[in-house]
Formats: sequence, C-alpha cells, structure tokens
Amino acid sequence: MMLFVNWDVDPVMFSIGGFQLRYYGLLFIVGFYLGYYMFRYFFRREGKPLELLDTLLWTLMLCTIVGARLGHVLFYQPDYYLAHPGEILKVWEGGLASHGGTIAIMIGMWWFVKKYGRRHDFGYIWLLDRLAIAVAFAAMFIRLGNLMNSEIYGHETTLPWGFIFLQNGETVAKHPTQLYEALCYLGTGIILFSIYKFALPKIREGLLLGIFFIGIFLSRFFIEFVKENQVGFEEGMTLNMGQLLSIPFVLMGIWLIVRSFRPGTPPALYEEKKQKRG
Repeated sequence: MMLFVNWDVDPVMFSIGGFQLRYYGLLFIVGFYLGYYMFRYFFRREGKPLELLDTLLWTLMLCTIVGARLGHVLFYQPDYYLAHPGEILKVWEGGLASHGGTIAIMIGMWWFVKKYGRRHDFGYIWLLDRLAIAVAFAAMFIRLGNLMNSEIYGHETTLPWGFIFLQNGETVAKHPTQLYEALCYLGTGIILFSIYKFALPKIREGLLLGIFFIGIFLSRFFIEFVKENQVGFEEGMTLNMGQLLSIPFVLMGIWLIVRSFRPGTPPALYEEKKQKRG
C-alpha cells in the first residue's frame, strides 16, 4: 500500500467580512521581519546606524513585490498581461517570479547604497553579502506559503513523501517541490549565517553572495526537472523558463566566489578597510 500525504489545507486562515488572512501572506511577512531582525544583528555587530533599517525593509518589500510581479508578467505571460494591463496589479491572485524579485532587489539595493552608503561607510557588495543571508531564510518562508496555497508543485511520484493536493482536485501524489526548495533555501541560509558568524573576518567580499546565488539557483535549476510547468509555452522545452533564468545567477555566483579568492579583493568585514585606510 502506498503511503502519501493527503494535503487539504485551506489557504485562508480566517475571514472577517471581506478581509481574508492567508497563510501565504503571513509567511511572507514573517520572512521579511526575520530578515529585519537579522539586519539588526548585522548592523549592531558592525557599527552601522539602526535607523536605516526601516528604510531598508520598505525598500526590500517594494522591490520584492514589484519585481517578482513584473518578472512573472514579462518572463511567463507577457502576451496575456499586455492584452489585460489591469490584471498586472492583481498580485493577490498569484503570479510572482523569484528571478524578477532578485533583479529588482539588486536594483533597489544599488539605490540604497547610492543614498546612504558613502555617508555610513558601506558598499554595494557589503550590503548584498548580508542581504543574501536574510533572503535565503525569507525565500524558505515564501516556498512554505506556496505549499499552503497548494501551488507550483511537481510531477506525479510514487515516493512515500508525495503530496496529493486535494484542494486542486488532484487524485495522485505529486512531488512537493515547494518543500524541496524550502529545505534547500534553509540549508543555504544556515551555511551563510554560520560563515558570517564564525568566519567573517577571514573571508573576502562577495563570497557570501556567491554562495547564495549557487545555493538558491542551482537547487532551483535541478528541482525544476520534477516541477510542473507554470505556463503552456514551456511544454516541449528542454529547459523551462525557471531553469533558463537560473543559469546567469549560478554563473554570477561562481564568478563572485572565484573573485573572492583573488588577491586584492576587499575583506568582507568592512571595518577592516576603514582601519587600513586610517
């Protein structure tokens, strides 16, 4: 007898009038606030002003939502959304692409560093190295939200940990790819935080970001092989859109790690650069 998980979770935690609290939204917020408190730890350890954190949090939230939405619109369903532009704003109906969110975050952090970095002595890669740690954990919570929504799961499987997504009318077990990704992101986050906590003075700028890109997007690349396609045009493709979009980030991660071992690469602990200049 096959043992599977019968997954029949209502994505709505509770409703009051027209208001609905969904697990996805709650987990999304939890991920961001965890990142906020992680940055409090980073800033305190390295002597950066805590008053910047509120601006950083709101910049990240805006970039994540707008970038992930536009990423889905442009990468997955441009024909539909260009014909129905009003639908672009309906984020609550689903359709967020992590690759678009990553690109938007990188742009938003460039603005943040341009505005505050020189005044408070931190640079672009310095910020992204630390952001990589927080984002890895936030991404885990977002994938758990996808699980609660019974969305973006995998192909049929006979493995005992397969999930039957009853909310979608499924009758056979599918790969719980949301959990696969969540576990990979959690592992990446733990590795990055451990390096930051115990080895930061010994490493060079860009190493943490490079490990993040490889850990997140290489795992995403391989998990996509057992994930159902999100849109029709991916049928028949050797690599789907998620895999194609992951390749540049993996290559960037490899470059960042190689760069971090080259002589002359700045130290990851930015205070050391101040001491050397002094």
